[in-house]
Amino acid sequence: MTLHQLAGGLRCPFCFSPGGQSLPLSPTGSLTLGCEHGHRFDVNKRGYISLLPPRTRVVGDSADMLAARDRFFSTGAYDPIAAAVATAVRDAAPAAPARIAEIGCGTGFYLAAAAERLGSSDVLAADLSPAAVRIAVQRVPDAVGVVLDVWQPLPLADVSRDVLLSVFAPRNLPEFARVLDENGCLVAVVPTGTHLREAREAGLALDVPDGKADDLVTAADPWFAEVARTTVEFTMELDRDALSALLGMGPSAHHSRRDSEYPDGADAVRRVTASVTVLTLRRKR
Repeated sequence: MTLHQLAGGLRCPFCFSPGGQSLPLSPTGSLTLGCEHGHRFDVNKRGYISLLPPRTRVVGDSADMLAARDRFFSTGAYDPIAAAVATAVRDAAPAAPARIAEIGCGTGFYLAAAAERLGSSDVLAADLSPAAVRIAVQRVPDAVGVVLDVWQPLPLADVSRDVLLSVFAPRNLPEFARVLDENGCLVAVVPTGTHLREAREAGLALDVPDGKADDLVTAADPWFAEVARTTVEFTMELDRDALSALLGMGPSAHHSRRDSEYPDGADAVRRVTASVTVLTLRRKR
């Protein structure tokens, strides 16, 4: 990964306004990117850069959550979801080498599967958590990493990506549309109402409302049109460690416990349903 590769498709997080002209970033030193107005950003030696706006108060996933995610993904339990994501990205990508980015990349598990299926070398991993971005760029060959806040104007250039991936992550739909090239696609994964049903019935996980996929399609309508939908549902047989990692890696970990704690009642849960919808939404012209 070179500085020129990292700078490609990035814009200064200070020098733009909604609907206004933005300034691209370019190498200004051995480990520095900057814009023509003099803003400078240090590049981590591990291959990523932080472009968070000033006074950002939100925080990303904790080290415990990321460690739990890595442990759970290593069991292979979510491999069917990763395979469905990779297929959706392949079908959404243009024939030429695709520029793919995952916004809310976590540890890069899904991005790695998609990039491998595509054979793409233009891959960007973005997350609010610097630790997550560090792990993702190590997992995905040739990926570049950006620390950003999805709820702020994204420090990504207009029409700079062919496919955006969002798996169990927040979505800034107008910004996603701006970043995507003409006919570009957003591949999004959302849980169905039966996802982790057994864990939720035992009081171990947060509730998942029905109809999240339809709600996303409705919310995205000003910028995107649905072109494909796949439901992936299967039963997982989880041991004590795998269940603890599953509960510790997701939003329930923010609300209920530390990853190191094994929750009361978990011994009664061994079979857990995974159920998600993989949506492909194409940018409207």
